[in-house]
Amino acid sequence: MTTESPVQAKPAKPRADLPASLQSLLVTVVIAIFIVTFVVQAFQIPSESMEDTLLIGDYLLVDKLRYGGGSFGDGVMPYRRIHRGDIIVFKYPVDPKQHFVKRVIALPGDHLRLQNRKVYVNGNPLSEPYVRYTGRVSEPFRDDFPQLTIVPPGLEGGWWLQMKKLVEDNQLIVPDGNYFVMGDNRDDSLDSRYWGFVPRENVIGRPLLIYWSVRSMDQDMPDSPTAGDKIFHFAYAVTHLFQITRWDRTFRLVH
Repeated sequence: MTTESPVQAKPAKPRADLPASLQSLLVTVVIAIFIVTFVVQAFQIPSESMEDTLLIGDYLLVDKLRYGGGSFGDGVMPYRRIHRGDIIVFKYPVDPKQHFVKRVIALPGDHLRLQNRKVYVNGNPLSEPYVRYTGRVSEPFRDDFPQLTIVPPGLEGGWWLQMKKLVEDNQLIVPDGNYFVMGDNRDDSLDSRYWGFVPRENVIGRPLLIYWSVRSMDQDMPDSPTAGDKIFHFAYAVTHLFQITRWDRTFRLVH
C-alpha cells in the first residue's frame, strides 16, 4: 500500500516590491512638478482690477505653454505670439515676486493714447466691450494719457522718467520687447499707466480656465468677532462650500 505525499501549498505571491512602488511614486511626483513648472499654474484673483471679466475669488489655471512662459522647449514648441486684447499673467516689473493679471492693450512699436477714456492705438480707436467704468469723475492722468505735466499718487518715479523719453506727438511709443497692459476695470486698476511696460520675459502665460470661484464670506458674517480669523474663515468655507461657490463661474473659460 502506497501513501501519497501531501500536497504542498503554493507559495504566497510576494508583496509589491518596495523599490517599484517608490519608483512609481517618484514618476508621479516628477510628472506633477513638470506640469506645474511648464504647463499650468494655479492663480487666484486678488483685486478688482479685471472686473467684470475676472472677479476677486476666481481661481484660475494659467496656460504657461501658450506664450512660452517657461524655458522648456524654447525655440521648439509652436508658441503663439501675444496679441492685442490678450489677457496675460506676468511678474510685476516693480516687484517680480508678485504676479499680476491684465489685458494687453499695445504691442511693441505701437503708438498709444487715451483721450476722454477712449483708447487709440496707431491713431485708431479700440473696440473694448470688456471695459468697465465705476467712477463718474474723469481724472486727467488716468483717462487722458500720457500726461507729462501731472504726477498722480502712486506713479513710479522710474516710469515717470522713462515715459518722458517715449512720448511723441502726445502718443506713447511702446519699445521693442515690451507690452502696455491695463485692467478692464479702468477706474480701479494699477497698471501700465502708473508703473510702465511689461517686458516679454516677465510674461508667464494666459488664464485658461476658472476652475473654482468663491464669493466673499465677509458679507455673511459682518458682526462676527472672529470674522478676520483665518481658522474661522477656513471652518466656515468647509461647512458652507456649496453656498459660497459661484457655480455659474466655475469651469468657465477665460476670454
